[in-house]
Amino acid sequence: MPREYQYPFELRHLVCFREVARQLHFRKAAEALAIAQPALSRTIAQLEASLGVDLLNRTQRRVELTAAGKAFLDRIEPLLRALAAVPGDIQALAGGQVGLVRVAFTGLAMATVLPGILREFNRRYPGVRVELNESPTSAQLESLKAGEIACGFFHPDEQTPAGLATKVLLREKNGVLLPGDHPLAHGKKKLRLRDLAGTPFVMFPRAHNPGFYDRVLAAFQQAGVTPRIADEVWPRANAIGLVRAGLGATFMCPSEARQLPVEVSFRPLDGPAPESRLVLGWRKGAAPEPALNAFLLVAGAEAN
Repeated sequence: MPREYQYPFELRHLVCFREVARQLHFRKAAEALAIAQPALSRTIAQLEASLGVDLLNRTQRRVELTAAGKAFLDRIEPLLRALAAVPGDIQALAGGQVGLVRVAFTGLAMATVLPGILREFNRRYPGVRVELNESPTSAQLESLKAGEIACGFFHPDEQTPAGLATKVLLREKNGVLLPGDHPLAHGKKKLRLRDLAGTPFVMFPRAHNPGFYDRVLAAFQQAGVTPRIADEVWPRANAIGLVRAGLGATFMCPSEARQLPVEVSFRPLDGPAPESRLVLGWRKGAAPEPALNAFLLVAGAEAN
């Protein structure tokens, strides 16, 4: 046994001493421990010998803790309480009742499915902490590969990235978000991309989500329109802010457009329009950690 794991006493010595310190009476302590009093006396004597100090003052009438005994009790009490809690803690961890789940998300996820998932997960698993981080699809994929996050809500390309498992949460054809004073903001119910030929658009850097960016360009091409991209910003809230400021339009799916500020107007698109795809992704292979597995089950149920 390595020296660092060699102790001059055993756990039973600590348990016996704590009970004597509580009762300050050897007979009562022996009864509480269900051992013979002589055996208890020998155990305490062994502990004192191993420490090289007297922990108790004994007389025919009473037992008292020495100063060393009080200091020793203060040190072993938290240790024994922690050891007593270990089985329950481990069972809770194995059952997914406690732990930490690191989750990344995009603005679309937070505007649609994620709040409901978080609400239900917190209700069912209050002991599990969810650490949230907003990041674009490209960053999430790198973080998943590196094991820096447990799962992510992101927008995939046509094929699932190698090494990841995904569940589709949302697929919707986009409409367009216009400034409230745009000439088309309050006209016909549905617009076509060719109606917006002269309208500047606020997009995001292509590197963040190449799949959706290319679907936007393809939709413009199908409509016979050359897009005017006024700016590329991230995160999503910044694009909406620029639309509110009247600096351009942006794409948005109907689920995201349920609650909007009065300065903007959402209009569905008829004809060519890019499709938003939101998935929940995690590393596949080994079984997920219990807390992550619980999160995946709740997310899957809430998204159906």
